[in-house]
Amino acid sequence: MFQYEIVHNNLTVEELLRTKWRLGKKIVHELRMAKAVTLEDGTPAIWSEPLAPGTMLTFNFEIPKSNYVPTSVCGVNIRYEDEHCLIVSKPKGMATHPNDEWDTDTCMNHVMAHVQANGGHYAEHVHRLDRGTKGLLLVAKHPIAKSIMDRMIEEKTIIRTYEAEVQGNIRQESGTINEPIGKDRHHATRRVVSHSGQHAVTHFEVVKRFKQTCVVHLVLETGRTHQIRVHLAHIGHPIVGDTMYNARETASGDYELHAIQLEFEHPFLNKTIVVKDIESK
Repeated sequence: MFQYEIVHNNLTVEELLRTKWRLGKKIVHELRMAKAVTLEDGTPAIWSEPLAPGTMLTFNFEIPKSNYVPTSVCGVNIRYEDEHCLIVSKPKGMATHPNDEWDTDTCMNHVMAHVQANGGHYAEHVHRLDRGTKGLLLVAKHPIAKSIMDRMIEEKTIIRTYEAEVQGNIRQESGTINEPIGKDRHHATRRVVSHSGQHAVTHFEVVKRFKQTCVVHLVLETGRTHQIRVHLAHIGHPIVGDTMYNARETASGDYELHAIQLEFEHPFLNKTIVVKDIESK
């Protein structure tokens, strides 16, 4: 159950669900059949009736259970939470979600431990981070939030900012890499820039320069597998230590890619949410 305050004059429930939130027909039908939308006094809302600003709607519907097996305790840091979503800091080396039933130590298993400890039973990630990438991951706490936030990812209205240190010094201060990405036919997990690949766009800005490297902030328009790693390698500046993409090996034998910020207009709270993950370089 959650509440939503009408802020636009004469908005109807129908318009809120179909036009503002753009929910799918199935969800809208289920909410209507369940009489899930009520006014503050508990009476069912009339879906076609214009509502004055300040009207408080209550949404009360059955939330399905997510299938993630919870860990005994939540071992990941929660950076932000409200009744609709949470943002967690995924550690490096941890998968976002299980790939089989034996995989029970992923980020979503830890998130489920937190959700269940607080009386919930639904959590679904809105996007994903590669195992080797650390940082902010957005998780929906009910199906309406999941539906809306999935669309926001598709429409690029959730701004995801990453940070990486790359080999060499990129000449430009900022730019855009617009190159399609596909699978490497000669390597099981590697990706390459390929004319037959999927559309992929990465924006970058140099924020710090060192003698042989520079630190860049990157914003994704699309979310292809290894997108940042492939695009940076393609322009001749692979992430420091990313040997899969032809960078020199580091003492740690690994690379660092950090999802440092998430920013979006909250569809339920009607305000801008900006969440940062700890200190950047």
